[in-house]
Parts: sequence; C-alpha cells; structure tokens
Amino acid sequence: MTKDTLFELPEPQAPKPEGLTSPQQARVLRPVRNQVEWVERDLDASLPDDHPARAIWAFLEGLNLSQFYASIKSVLGHAGHPTTDPQVLLALWLYATSEGVGSARQIDRLCKEHDAYRWLRGGVPINYHTLSDFRVAHQEALDNLLTEILASMMHAGLVKLHHVAQDGMRVRASAGSSSFRRESSLQRCLAEAEQRVAALAAERERPDPGCSKRQEAARERAARERQKRVEAALRRMPKVQAEKERRKRTRSKAERDKVSEARVSTTDPVARVMKMPDGGFRPAYNLQMATDEDSQVIVAVAVDTTGSDAGQAPAGLEQIERRTGRLPAGYLIDGNYAKRDDITALERRGVTVYAPTKSPRTTTSGRTKAEPRPDDTPQVAAWRARMETEEAKEIYKGRAATAECVNAHARRHGLTQLLVRGADRVLSVLLLAAITHNLLRWKALNAAANAQMQVI
Repeated sequence: MTKDTLFELPEPQAPKPEGLTSPQQARVLRPVRNQVEWVERDLDASLPDDHPARAIWAFLEGLNLSQFYASIKSVLGHAGHPTTDPQVLLALWLYATSEGVGSARQIDRLCKEHDAYRWLRGGVPINYHTLSDFRVAHQEALDNLLTEILASMMHAGLVKLHHVAQDGMRVRASAGSSSFRRESSLQRCLAEAEQRVAALAAERERPDPGCSKRQEAARERAARERQKRVEAALRRMPKVQAEKERRKRTRSKAERDKVSEARVSTTDPVARVMKMPDGGFRPAYNLQMATDEDSQVIVAVAVDTTGSDAGQAPAGLEQIERRTGRLPAGYLIDGNYAKRDDITALERRGVTVYAPTKSPRTTTSGRTKAEPRPDDTPQVAAWRARMETEEAKEIYKGRAATAECVNAHARRHGLTQLLVRGADRVLSVLLLAAITHNLLRWKALNAAANAQMQVI
C-alpha cells in the first residue's frame, strides 16, 4: 500500500539522449502569437524629437495654409461629417517626397506600418484615394505655398538672389513607347473606345451576376477615361504635326528624312518622346527649375512638353519676379537657353546673362567668339565680350554646381519616373518636390546660421 503524499512525485526522467540534439528534443522558448498584450505607448513617444517628420510639421504650423481649407463644406456649428485635415495630407506628401515615395498607395500602406507616417497621421482616417485626390486638387494652393516659403526665407535673409541658375531635367513619363500612334490609328482606337463604352452601358440592363456593382462601375469608368484620353490625343495631333513640319523646314535634306511621322500617346497625350541623359529616346517631360546659387533654394518651376530648353529663360525670370518681387542680378544658363532674343530680353530687364558662346560655324570667316555678328543687338554683343573674360568664366562655373546638385536632390525625392499623367498633375508633383526641397534647405540654413551665431 502506497503512502499518501501532499504533492505528486515527479515522473522518473528519461535518460538524456546522446549525440546531437534534434529540433524536436531541444527545450526552447517558442513564439506565442495569439497571446493578448497590453502595451502602454503613445504616438508621440514613438518618434525622436529630432526626426524630420517633426520638422516638416513644425514648418507647416508656421505657414498660412488657409487656401487648403477653403473648399471644405463641413464647418463648426452646422451639420456635416468632418473631413481629414489638409495639413495632415500635405505633411504626409512632403515627408513621403523627402523619402522618395511618390505613390499614394505606398503612403497608405506606410501610414499603417511606419512610425513616422503614423505620427503624422495621428489616427486621422487615410486612404490612397484621399491622398491622390489631394495632390491634384490643390495645385494653386501648392504654388502659393512655394511663394510663401520663398518670401519667409528672403525675409530671414536666407535667399538673396545674387545669381540664379536655370536648368531642365527630363523625367520619364507614365506612358509606354508603344502607346504612340498615328492619326489613322487613333481614329480606330476612338471607334473601339466608343463601342466599349456603349457596350458597358447596355450591360447595365442585364447585369452580370458574377460581377459586383463596384466592379461594373470601375469598368465603365476605365472605358470612359480611355475614350477621353484618345480624344485628347486626336486634339493634340495638329500641334504635333505642325511641329514636325517646322522641323522639316529648318533642317537639311538628310535630316528631314529622319523626321518621323507625327504620333501621339493614347496613355498620356501631352508626353513627348525626348532624348534622355543616357542617349536613349523615351516618353518624358522636361522639368524646369531655377535655383538660387548661394542658398540652393528653388525659386521657380515649370513643366515643358516640347523637350527643348530654348525660350524657357524669360518665363523662368518672370516667375522669379512674381514669387519674390525682384529680379536676380545674374542669370546662369547653358547653351540650349542662349538664344539671342532671350538674351536681349533678359539684359534689357537689367539681368546679367552668363551663358557659353558658340564658335563660328566656319573657320574661314576669321571671326572669334567674342566678336559680334552684324545682326547682334547691343545686349548680345556685350554678352559675347563678357563671356570671354576670366571673371565671367569663373561665375559661370557656379551653374553646374547649382543646377546639377538640385537635380540630384530632385531625383532622390522621386523624380526619376513620373507616376501621374498630364502636364497639370506633373506640375503638382514638381511643386511638391520643390516645396520639400526648400523646407529641407530652410532647416539646414537655419541650423548653419544658428551655429555661426554661437561661434560669434
């Protein structure tokens, strides 16, 4: 008879296996993922005090963002569901741009996974439709915000407009090379698109039981958008044909034979096939940026669809004057901008032009680059003589150091391939990139100025 005990006796232990331990025999702490945990944590504690997201939010709080709120119909004291704060959406886009993120869907995902995006969001409902619509619906507000930032930086003495450099950057468009079609092909595409829209409209009377109403609406919307794009391509065709004819008239017979027949994209009718920095030809936009040399701050932006820098300098100068209320002392441009009419226009406004001069076409003429042509204006003649001086050559070296640096930052901010279509939407993306760049420069210039004050 066994004696009762207060506690159960342990089972006799099996002998320890000899040799190498297998995974089934090893005693380890394995993960338990269905265990409920209570974690005391707030969003503010998840982000360091010196994080860039906090700096972007702090800068926005000091700016006038009233134009972003003007279209909101829901107001205090009246009926209506509250909407997402535009400052949150703007902050998310600026921080995402600083990280090289240009996709609304990706930002939507990061708002659920990344602490910085979650901090900026602050629990506000966000989806990619809201983000995408915000970016294209507030182009005028973004343009005015860039002007306000420049005014604040000039008031603080951070931007002086001593020398400004303008340059173009060709960025791949959201369109494939195979989407470019001749006029006859576009007519066929339009007929097919119209038939597709009519067929989907007729199917509404006999809905497919295997397709939801949301799917049907999405198919109809895609068909209508396709039809609109093809119609836009046909409307743009005469302009492209006229440009092709102009190029044929101004070129030699051998070069005229190389000019291809006019084609327009059915995906993005405004995009043009351009020669890219790697020597290849792809659909692209020519993004123009003018930058203050001393501060590396962008003072003007524009979207060009011709692929040429010719004629862009006067427009850039006018935009600088509109945004800052003054003109730069010197304007640094490369040879593609250096058209004699443009140089004359800039010089007459009191702006000194620094651009490389071209050598004479024939060496038998005996004329040097500094000697004026018979039809040169006094402003062009002065430019030719000035660019042969060592002082002007030294000043012109600042163009590459300024423009190429800003172009590199723009590519880091996502301007390597566009994810939107149409010149207006591309301009919104460019404005976001310029605002982001300037806010980061504002932070860096303030830090440098504070450090200098401490030394003094």
